Amino acid sequence: MTDRVISPADPPDPPDPPDPAGPTDPLTPRVSYLVFRLERYIRSRLDEALTRHGVTTTEYMALSELRLRDGPSSADLARIAFVTPQAMSLVIRDLERRGLIRRDPQPGAGRMLRARLTRKGLSTLRRCDRSVDEIEAVMFAEVDDTARKTLAESLTACARALRP
Repeated sequence: MTDRVISPADPPDPPDPPDPAGPTDPLTPRVSYLVFRLERYIRSRLDEALTRHGVTTTEYMALSELRLRDGPSSADLARIAFVTPQAMSLVIRDLERRGLIRRDPQPGAGRMLRARLTRKGLSTLRRCDRSVDEIEAVMFAEVDDTARKTLAESLTACARALRP
């Protein structure tokens, strides 16, 4: 194999297209990298704080979704929490056994059961929420309300764009 010799008459390579994820300066971290790092920091803090309430981060996500949605299925919760349906089935079973949720038959849906928060589950969730509020207070200490709102809107748009 021979190397191609570039002569002065050859046209220059076209410039690289602009990077939509951020600047091409190798010293500037990519936004996706910063989001990943932030997620890892948040997850670490959540795991530590929620353990004090006897709840895992995945359980907290499931309880939070049950507060927001009327009786999602176990499969719905699995998709939201980024776990397998089998893993969510175990989470749901444990939450039900501890009295934090109840599962009721869904009329006209055969054997499908819909999960709902119990009074005890809502109380536990509120205690967890206070711990999450403390984590967010530290995280946003140097971010004003306008920037916080813009960040939330931007992250929501990014997540929506990547959702399958």
